Amino acid sequence: MKPEELPSRDQFGRLLEDRGVWRQATSLEAAGELTARWLEGGSSYQPGHLAAGFDEETAPIAAALAKLNRNGLFTKESQPGLLSGSAAQREYVTGFCSATMAGALLALSTRTELVTVAHAPGEESSAAIPVTLAGTEVTTVLGSSENPVDEEQIRDWAEETNDSLALLLADSWYVEILDPVWGRNDVLLPAVLGALTGQD
Repeated sequence: MKPEELPSRDQFGRLLEDRGVWRQATSLEAAGELTARWLEGGSSYQPGHLAAGFDEETAPIAAALAKLNRNGLFTKESQPGLLSGSAAQREYVTGFCSATMAGALLALSTRTELVTVAHAPGEESSAAIPVTLAGTEVTTVLGSSENPVDEEQIRDWAEETNDSLALLLADSWYVEILDPVWGRNDVLLPAVLGALTGQD
């Protein structure tokens, strides 16, 4: 097969060239920077996200999420607050960080109404805090640990990135921060950034 005949994108539309950069990311800082670039439109590959870009609802908070990624929180999931008809969402963000950053984010729960759930490396938990409602049905919950603690999860991260980063994530803290007020969008992300930068 000639070089020009090789596929340039994977089955999800993500540029394979952008995936190659993740093979070099071996720190939370590097993963955060690559995630920030993806949120800013500079990349079409994000590990674990099976599409070339983020969901439409992420657009209004993408710039704020990029700042979090550049300041110590490698974000995994997020959603804005929403109140629309029978749908409701609490704004939240989850991600991997150091023990020091986890402590700073956990402290948010001591001085604000924000809720932080922090999971130590290897910790398995299965709490269920509702953050998304469709009518009366709970469709998304937080509180369960997401650390890649078993071989299958570590292998999945390694395939999407590299072995070193997968092992680092298994040894990192996983945090989930949510705004308990349904539909609110102007409190959580600035507070998280303040906690990460020591300016809250």
